Amino acid sequence: MEELKKLEQVQKVLSLMQSHRITSSSRLPAPESDRFLSSLVLLLMQPCGELGFEEKCQLVCDNVPKLSTLFLEEVSASLLGKDKDKGLDMFPDKIKDICSLKADFNDEAMVGLDAMQRANSTLEDFCRSYFMFHDLDASKPQSIFRYLPILSFTESYIYQLDCLNESLLHEPVGSHNVLKEAAFVSASDDVTLPSTLVTCKRKSSSAGSVHAFLTDPFRQLVLLLQRHGLMTERIGEELRGGEEYWKLERQLCSAMINKEEISIQVVMRAIHLKSFDYRVLNLLLFNVRGEKVDNIFMDFLSASEFLVEVADDL
Repeated sequence: MEELKKLEQVQKVLSLMQSHRITSSSRLPAPESDRFLSSLVLLLMQPCGELGFEEKCQLVCDNVPKLSTLFLEEVSASLLGKDKDKGLDMFPDKIKDICSLKADFNDEAMVGLDAMQRANSTLEDFCRSYFMFHDLDASKPQSIFRYLPILSFTESYIYQLDCLNESLLHEPVGSHNVLKEAAFVSASDDVTLPSTLVTCKRKSSSAGSVHAFLTDPFRQLVLLLQRHGLMTERIGEELRGGEEYWKLERQLCSAMINKEEISIQVVMRAIHLKSFDYRVLNLLLFNVRGEKVDNIFMDFLSASEFLVEVADDL
């Protein structure tokens, strides 16, 4: 629930700003302006050498009057150039990987390098913790590399989608309405993508990739697994659970940022679903080795992961 903690920090700053009457001008859109001010406050909280709060405030007071629209436009032109696509170089690698998902979401599944790198820690933990239950020795390279391609690709694909979900939680334009509209959209909903999401210009993804993520995120992965004869109804259930987890995460973040009541049942359900990727990897390992799924082990896995997630959030 790291994203919830970040949003909680933003909400605390916004509340403190209101109590001290630090608000945007009535001439400016309130949600975006207040979010910008809260981001500035959080930036001032970041350590920077030996600079203290007093020095930082003095720097801001001395130099903000020197800033102008012309200066910002000059900086923008210098950094981004005339080609808008060059702006992509200004963003983190994980954002580039999100954009590597094809805009038209055709049948070809793709993952980016950063997603693969982020998935490494999970794969290492999976090998160390669960290979023994499949009569595999994690200390032997041949045991790992034999099944690594499909396990790595699947986990990387899930990480890539998780990055896209995070980008929805941190809407660049600072509009709470965008997150709120996205919070209740899922593949089971026969709805049109909210207009706010279509028109909003994101750094992290196009409207097409967002729409595909909200309505059918695992389509490409499912097609790939089907082509390799690895897709099963059990894996489909776990993937649907992952989709539900992302939806619940968006709902919880939306409720927190809009100061709405949070249901403990929703939180518990989200915790139960969170480790769906481990269950998918185990099911894949059963399938790729041609073995029958051990239901007792899978039940144990689900219970143990729930306890681990609860312990991590305490």
